[in-house]
Amino acid sequence: MDSSTDQGQPLLARQPIFDHQQRVIAYDLLYKEDEHLNAMLQTDPEAESSSEVILHAYTSISDQGEVKRVPAFIQIAPRMILEGTMPTLPAKQVVICIRLTEPGNMELLRALHRMSKDGYRIALTDFRFSPEYDTALKIAKIVKIDVGQLDQASIAQQAELLKPYKSTLLATNIASFDTLEHCTQSGYKLFQGSFLSKPKVVKGRKVNANQIALMQLIQEIQKPSATPEKLEDLIIRDPILTYKLLRIVNSAAYSLVRQVESIAEAVVLLGMEQIRKWATLIAMTANRDKPEELTRILLTRGHMCEMIAQSEHQSNPSGFFMVGMMSGLHAMLDIDQETLLEQLPLGEDIKAALARGEGKMGQVLRQVIAYESGDWDQLPSDFDISLYEATYRHSLKWTKESMQAMYE
Repeated sequence: MDSSTDQGQPLLARQPIFDHQQRVIAYDLLYKEDEHLNAMLQTDPEAESSSEVILHAYTSISDQGEVKRVPAFIQIAPRMILEGTMPTLPAKQVVICIRLTEPGNMELLRALHRMSKDGYRIALTDFRFSPEYDTALKIAKIVKIDVGQLDQASIAQQAELLKPYKSTLLATNIASFDTLEHCTQSGYKLFQGSFLSKPKVVKGRKVNANQIALMQLIQEIQKPSATPEKLEDLIIRDPILTYKLLRIVNSAAYSLVRQVESIAEAVVLLGMEQIRKWATLIAMTANRDKPEELTRILLTRGHMCEMIAQSEHQSNPSGFFMVGMMSGLHAMLDIDQETLLEQLPLGEDIKAALARGEGKMGQVLRQVIAYESGDWDQLPSDFDISLYEATYRHSLKWTKESMQAMYE
């Protein structure tokens, strides 16, 4: 992998947008600078449109085993629309987001109206209601309201003021389930924010025996002394894990000439690395009460941490995978992270990285989270842009394919 640093290279990440059932209905595409948009989405006349490649990479997911595309929300500067420099984008696959600072700019409003007639969906971002936005609200299909700085009364007031219009309300910057529930009750239909990674902590909750067994298995796989027989002894303690691993190894993904009948045989055929990753994936998908997107986020994060560790020739890249994946496991289990780390059999280096961000593992985890969140200002000035962009995109693809294989 090319590890050269190119500070002029654009950065791109995605953030999910949910409906009221916490299903992903779109992704908000984040990029570093407005001027980089053309570079990312430019059309290559000799090949498939770059915009199509980008949109496919960042909006194609496995959802309950079915691979599907969801729309992309893309922030466009008003000047790009006025100057006619916006890249050509597939109207059905994108939502054009506009921060309208001049609600009386009729030239811009006419341009947005023409785009709407051409099939583009327009979203107004960072919006607060005022009667002067009346014309824009008649054009916009979606209105994005940042509820992070609003109290409950203001959240409800914005929804009430927008009722006469046909726009769908999208609440952004939601940081808790309480805010999510209030937005839902107030009439918002779409939701975005860090609420997904905030567990509803149940006092006194403990990790159950099967979950601990899975973590013990993942720990054992990392040991150089691990043998197929030892792993089989751990795996067969969990009938669901046993069934799923045998189903996976006998699936079309491996095209075996005969059925595998023992776990030890499956371990030999798949190899330690594959067994570790499948055990982790099964552990992540065990809680069906949680949105599938949380599993996607954590598997992508874990794989990205691992790939960066491999590229930098760090020892124990599997540990980096564990750190990335474990960074949000507490949200899957509705338990605070401190309690989780006390109960699970994890190495001290992994615990230090998760609890305090210490060591190389902690450093890589912080930078990966900053990248995927679009908080690029928190990344060091000398970080390898090419490496992070490539590993992020590869990890999205790996996660999609892995989750799809779970249902084969």
